[in-house]
Amino acid sequence: MADHALGASEHESTTPSTIKTHSDDDASTIPPAVGSDKANGFRLNLRDALSPDQTNEDMYHVDNNKFAFSPGQLSKLLNPKSLDAFYALGGLAGLEKGLRTDRHAGLSVDEQTLDGSVSFEDVAPKGVPKHGTLGDALPTPKTDDGKGAPGPAHHVDTSGQFADRKRVFKDNRLPEKKSKSLLELAWITYNDKVLILLTAAAVVSLALGLYQTFGVKHEGGEAKIEWVEGVAIMVAIFIVVAVGTLNDWQMQRQFDTLNKKAGDRTVKVIRSGKSAEVSVFDIMVGDVMHLFTGDMVPVDGIFIDGHGVKCDESSATGESDLLKKVPADQVFAVLESIARGAPAPPDVDKLDPFIISGSKVNEGTGTFLVTAVGVNSSYGRIMMSMHTDQEDTPLQKKLNVLADHIAKFGAGAALLLFIVLFIKFLAQLPNSTATPDQKGQNFLRLFITSVTVVVVAVPEGLPLAVTLALAFATTRMMKDNNLVRVLKACETMGNATTVCSDKTGTLTQNKMTVVATTLGKSLSFGGTDAPLEEPDEKAEKPVEITIPNVPVTEFVKNLGAAIRHLLVQSNAVNSTAFEGEADGDKTFIGSKTEAALLTFCRDHLAAGPVDEERANANIVQVVPFDSAVKYMATVVRLPDGRFRAYVKGASEILLARCSRVVSDPEGQDEIATADMTDNDRAIFAQTITSYAGQTLRTIGSSYRDFESWPPPELEGIQELTAAQFDKVHKDMTLVAIFGIKDPLRPSVIDAIKDCRRAGVTVRMVTGDNILTGRAIAKECGIYKPSEGGIAMEGPVFRRKSEEELKKIVPHLQVLARSSPEDKRILVRTLKELGETVAVTGDGTNDAPALKMADIGFAMGIAGTEVAKEAASIILLDDNFASIVKGISWGRAVNDSVKKFLQFQLTVNVTAVVLTFVSSVASSTEESVLNAVQLLWVNLIMDTFAALALATDPPAPSILDRQPDKKSAGLISTRMGKMIIGQAICQLAITLVLNFGGSSLLNYDIHSPDRLIAEHEQRRLSTFIFNTFVWLQIFNELNNRRLDNKLNIFEGITRNYFFMVINLIMIGGQVLIIFVGGQAFKITPLNGKEWGLSIGLGAISLPWGALIRLFPDAWAAALVPHIRIPRPNVWPFNRKKQQDEEKQRPVSSSEGEKQEEFAAPPLRTLTSIRGARAAKHVRRGLHEYVHDSKARMMGRSKVSVAAAMARMGDAASGPGGGGIFVEGKGKGK
Repeated sequence: MADHALGASEHESTTPSTIKTHSDDDASTIPPAVGSDKANGFRLNLRDALSPDQTNEDMYHVDNNKFAFSPGQLSKLLNPKSLDAFYALGGLAGLEKGLRTDRHAGLSVDEQTLDGSVSFEDVAPKGVPKHGTLGDALPTPKTDDGKGAPGPAHHVDTSGQFADRKRVFKDNRLPEKKSKSLLELAWITYNDKVLILLTAAAVVSLALGLYQTFGVKHEGGEAKIEWVEGVAIMVAIFIVVAVGTLNDWQMQRQFDTLNKKAGDRTVKVIRSGKSAEVSVFDIMVGDVMHLFTGDMVPVDGIFIDGHGVKCDESSATGESDLLKKVPADQVFAVLESIARGAPAPPDVDKLDPFIISGSKVNEGTGTFLVTAVGVNSSYGRIMMSMHTDQEDTPLQKKLNVLADHIAKFGAGAALLLFIVLFIKFLAQLPNSTATPDQKGQNFLRLFITSVTVVVVAVPEGLPLAVTLALAFATTRMMKDNNLVRVLKACETMGNATTVCSDKTGTLTQNKMTVVATTLGKSLSFGGTDAPLEEPDEKAEKPVEITIPNVPVTEFVKNLGAAIRHLLVQSNAVNSTAFEGEADGDKTFIGSKTEAALLTFCRDHLAAGPVDEERANANIVQVVPFDSAVKYMATVVRLPDGRFRAYVKGASEILLARCSRVVSDPEGQDEIATADMTDNDRAIFAQTITSYAGQTLRTIGSSYRDFESWPPPELEGIQELTAAQFDKVHKDMTLVAIFGIKDPLRPSVIDAIKDCRRAGVTVRMVTGDNILTGRAIAKECGIYKPSEGGIAMEGPVFRRKSEEELKKIVPHLQVLARSSPEDKRILVRTLKELGETVAVTGDGTNDAPALKMADIGFAMGIAGTEVAKEAASIILLDDNFASIVKGISWGRAVNDSVKKFLQFQLTVNVTAVVLTFVSSVASSTEESVLNAVQLLWVNLIMDTFAALALATDPPAPSILDRQPDKKSAGLISTRMGKMIIGQAICQLAITLVLNFGGSSLLNYDIHSPDRLIAEHEQRRLSTFIFNTFVWLQIFNELNNRRLDNKLNIFEGITRNYFFMVINLIMIGGQVLIIFVGGQAFKITPLNGKEWGLSIGLGAISLPWGALIRLFPDAWAAALVPHIRIPRPNVWPFNRKKQQDEEKQRPVSSSEGEKQEEFAAPPLRTLTSIRGARAAKHVRRGLHEYVHDSKARMMGRSKVSVAAAMARMGDAASGPGGGGIFVEGKGKGK
């Protein structure tokens, strides 16, 4: 299926972008009525045009079809692109009639079920077989053999609006990927080799226990409880699996919700003759849909009409060239003439009316008729084959490497423990009086203890913690209007050092209003406020503005009919915005600048509906807006036969191209113009400067009349672009300069203060005039010339050399009149300087900068679909303040993982050392913490602690510190001193209690009465176990802070998870002590022992405060003296190190390319723990499709040698085996 959907037929040699044609070999299959042209090899083959393929035979079967076509017949249009199928279906007219729609009015909003039906014969050219080579017979659908068969059944609600249409053609949704059930998740969680090994040992222990209980004679009064230990271990394993399963299920639900939200967006269609915005999921076959520059096409269709539409179909077909779309009626006319016997034109293969889902509109505007949606669309069928799981984020990969080091330490300790205990066991055998089954039970006990050390030591909670933190953060970020598309952006955002922000709509409200206008040289209104930004001192002395300024009502009264018509037509025709409804109110939908101008025309100049104005104008050509030249143009034919080009754009650019100006606004029949003098030009330049200084966006409007079109300068040019229009963009007549107010967002000033406090530099990148940019940047606190801040224009910036850029960029605060290329250069330079860059963008041309940045923010409201596709995070409200919330959440994710890591490593070290020492020192080879107790500790430190510490929301103080560097390690000096300090404290307390507790607390463990001695020993062991758990509970509280501040309770009331989970842990511990009995091998404690246990556990808090007061510099100075070198005895390590020494250093950009395509680290001991320990995140469909297609098209090729080298590097992890772990890579 994928091959067909991608447009590459097995038996054809056409490239994906060319139109399907047939060679001379097919001559025998062509009906005699169909023409051909042997000169260029093109002919229409209608006999085979609609033949079913093996992949779509099921799509031909439709019960009670009220339309002329089945989804299978329509799929032949793009399977691959086929002019044969287009002609066979009757062209646009046939599709329009057969799909029961209207190319101008679209579908009716009142349509539900349809009366009657339309047959294929009513719309198709005469003699065209309905099902190709099968004639009128329906194909027999094959059973699903797994070879390209359609995806899972997709059930559609066929009631309500468009009921028949949804029943036949489906809706624009893909079937949801089946989520794993609780049982499946439980199996994944249990599919952990160490847990399975532990289960096997527990089963053997239970079997021996049952034999001892029921098969061996007991002395009078001796309890028959030998079976309890095996059952207790099984119950503990069950609880660990159950809690892990519920965690994974919750995370799965959160990420499923996130993926659904990420796929939803609105598109513009025509229904009942009016443009309307609908959800992308509600597009129907038969809809007439708008195309705008920057759109990502969500469905298949046929191009109706438009201006200069060019599509990038590389994501759908792999072909990188931009393809110009030809109106369907023009294509059908050519095909019809060929069918009558006329020769095919030489460029027949360029006749392309096909709109492919998944392609991007790079240029132009237009409309198209939807022919396939959802599972029936070409892109939908590709996506159906690509459901898969989420990849690890960089933080998870770094944690996996660290987890391997910890696991090696734990496994080594467990192996050594087993060897020592086994030797002791063997040494004691000759003098042992135990029965064989007791000896077997003793051996199993020491084996289970050793295996349990591995369970405790292998930190499967590390990837769980980062996944929980990401799941929690992404869900909460959605409420803060940050839709995270790429998970790694969430964690990278916390370390952003600079934000390059757009102005319009991000720093401002994007609620634009025309508040000032200068019409020609004789009339103006508004724009008289004092400027916030004065022009440069070096600039020429300002001239006096002599143009009369009147109130807007008087301004409108003084306009004659001719100038009114000129203003209305120049704004209505030369615009892509249209009338529609938003929140129940009539408004203009599209560019906010254009909407402001159209609103001005409607409210003050009595303009009619925009659609009427455009229909009344004879539009000849449209030059879409180009950010490189900062203007757009539309050419119309005037009633007298002449042609007029309207131009709208950046006022200073248009002013430079004008040689005349409107002189008399009161003319009724003709527009009076005059030559523009130097004084006039100076006045207009001063007007632009004055408007810009008042934070107004200035837009110029001009026109020029031509006797013929195209003029001689443009003869022979088939596609008119802004660059080619430049040839005639001269000798223009200036109509007006508009001043548009876009108020600053109320929250922006505080948000920028927060950024400065957090060590994040904000830079404004705007397409506006430099004076407007500086004024607004000053108003919101970005531009600080007193601190050495620089404001620069794009044309000047892009001409700087690399060395000059690196000197300027650190001080650059405002980049005005910037192009997308300027933004890309800025991002590249900042990254070369070692910055972690976040950048905002909304236009199609912003995509390279969004992709290049560490974190790309696309605008959810104003952004094009191409920009959203390139971005990592979508700002749903386009608000800069939401970026600051994103920084806070990013830091919270990183902090949460580090808090958990700090806690986990402390417990790891303490539990492993305590178990090892107490087991070796024991005469019976028993650890002070038995297997069931260790499993409870493992549950506390892995699952419960991950839930408690990974769900801390960001505190306000999280922005009171500088961002971490890219090279910063996972474990900082501050964390290291806390881990070591708390481990020393916990080991000191537990080991003193283990070896001296009997004498300190008067436990009579040496009593001659064996029962009393055993009871006292159990009381002491219970007391140590209780104290150990309370040490962990208080240390978890202590780990809520990573810095050296002493208030560990900050924000605790805002994290209900933390409070509830700690209550569960405390409740569980109390329950275990009182009723755990034989299962945990403990005995209830009295009040004094409880008080001592809690009191000793609470020592963690003051001890933590003392550690915080210990200077970091002193702790760092101790590191070299306690670093333990890793013995280099493994021969492959030596080889790898030699290879590393030979490798040259890579630049940051090269490193990022390698990192992007490197395989995740090879797992060692954590892979033994099974799928759940190795990975916890499910891959979002949207992101994976994007990556997979890039790889399929060969655009992202990496040599096998380089990939293997990276895998080797990742597997070995950071060098050195020291206590403080240095991070590797950029820490994105």
